[in-house]
Amino acid sequence: MSIEHFRLMALNNAWANATFYNALRDLPDGGLSAEAPGFFGSLKATLNHIWMVDLYYVDALENGGRGRSVYEQAELGTALDLAAAQADVDMRFARFCSDLTEEDLAGTRMTERDIGPVEERVDALILHLVQHQVHHRGQAHVQLQYQGVAPPQLDEFYLEYDRAPTARAYFG
Repeated sequence: MSIEHFRLMALNNAWANATFYNALRDLPDGGLSAEAPGFFGSLKATLNHIWMVDLYYVDALENGGRGRSVYEQAELGTALDLAAAQADVDMRFARFCSDLTEEDLAGTRMTERDIGPVEERVDALILHLVQHQVHHRGQAHVQLQYQGVAPPQLDEFYLEYDRAPTARAYFG
């Protein structure tokens, strides 16, 4: 995998999240916290989980040193707050991936786990973060539909043929 692949995955992640959060404007009152199928029981809980896990991994990639303490902060309560926080961590992730070198990809970072510190490769951490996003964003997609809102199309980023107009800006 080339460095460009990692950069594009980070940009796709940012675009997919921005597109998803834009769809939340149609969410009915109470819909964010309403019970919905999925691991976390509500759209709010799912989106908070995605955001906090992103904070954990981006902090590890940046050698920020926060470790598991990111999970001690309070959950965010509104779609606007979640959207802003997610956009911030998405941009940090995109900047990190834009600045990558081959040497960086082969490097390692310490992650703080419940069993103690675990050293992980940078490329594996990036791939895991992206996969985690896709996994739980899929659940959030279903939860949004469960609340009566048509979920957005999130797979029109990479191909010239059907690239969403909003995705074009990410290709500068």
